[in-house]
Amino acid sequence: MINIQTLYQKAIKFAAKKHADINQLIPGTNLPYVVHLSNVAMEILVASQNTKEFNAEFAVQVALLHDILEDTNTTFEELSQEFSTEIAKAVLALTKNAEIPKESRMTDSLDRIKQLPKEVWAVKLADRITNLQTPPQLWGIEKISAYQKEAIQIADALKGSNDFLEKRLQEKIVDYLEYCITSHNQN
Repeated sequence: MINIQTLYQKAIKFAAKKHADINQLIPGTNLPYVVHLSNVAMEILVASQNTKEFNAEFAVQVALLHDILEDTNTTFEELSQEFSTEIAKAVLALTKNAEIPKESRMTDSLDRIKQLPKEVWAVKLADRITNLQTPPQLWGIEKISAYQKEAIQIADALKGSNDFLEKRLQEKIVDYLEYCITSHNQN
């Protein structure tokens, strides 16, 4: 049986190359995008130690690959061949559908996520936890506020999926709001 370290290495190398090929950085930083992916995977690994009946092998691969269909030219077929159809379906659910109106994309993605195993829900929670860092300087208060409201939408939609990550996300939402209020009042 392949161990989680081997699966992690295969997925992070694949994702790192695909994101680096388009010179993708974490928005507002000069950090390579793989830093974000590894942070999401780290949240998943810690959650897996605090969650009964959690398929960490599956979840960590989905975490490392979660933005690959949305951000790179990787296809569903390529992902299925390289990893598995189950992983490709999970990544596809985590990918916003660019064909529908922007205001419906998050709800659509959350609806698709909820049809899949709880580990996919956990990746969405971990992704938003990781993204609730200091917002990029170019973001205005409206974008920051909308992002925080979207985090609440995610937390509400995925309630009951993973107690550990839900608690982490709630803490991050509060911290993010406090940061935004404090920093906005200083400007």
